[in-house]
Amino acid sequence: MLYIVPTPIGNLEDFTIRSIRILKEVDLILVENYKISKRLLNFYNIKNHINKYHIYNEHKIIPFFIKEIKKGKKLALISNAGTPSISDPGFLLIKYCIDASISIECLPGATALIPALVNSGFPSDEFTFIGFLPKKKRNKKLEILSKENRTIILYESPHRLLQTLNDIKNFWGLEKNIVICKEISKIYQNILRGKIKEIILYYENNKKILGEYTIIIEK
Repeated sequence: MLYIVPTPIGNLEDFTIRSIRILKEVDLILVENYKISKRLLNFYNIKNHINKYHIYNEHKIIPFFIKEIKKGKKLALISNAGTPSISDPGFLLIKYCIDASISIECLPGATALIPALVNSGFPSDEFTFIGFLPKKKRNKKLEILSKENRTIILYESPHRLLQTLNDIKNFWGLEKNIVICKEISKIYQNILRGKIKEIILYYENNKKILGEYTIIIEK
């Protein structure tokens, strides 16, 4: 059995009782980053064995994990924050497990896109989640999205935030309404609403652009 266990995206108290139980019961926990994961595991007194699993080692290490599960061991996969495989490592391991007829259970839990969407106040009956924009053929992707008639959700890092905001301006125009959610459920959580021209001006005047951002573009 492989358990996919979402972890808090900010506040460590945003963790389910079932998730804690599963992590205490499995034989091995696969983690994206030792330091980040140990903070969560220590907070809940989870002492199980852990092993690194990330995009740089997954191709090499997946066959070993498949063998361990085939022997009858239970494994759990967590990422640094949120649900594995949603803009985080996990897709490849899940695919290999499916191909090997291994049971998978994904627990419900934290992800940044849903709180950001609800907080935005934009229509949430239909939406398009992109995650991080691709580095290659970026403009082609943005052109396609600009014709989308649903609310759009993007993730962005601090060092590319202004570039992405200017790209949105170029494809949607100065008057497009957007919402930016920074550091959801963390101490420095902040929600900024307005037209794209106003948001760009705010961040151009803000010398320190830090944290993780979720951008919601109105349909």
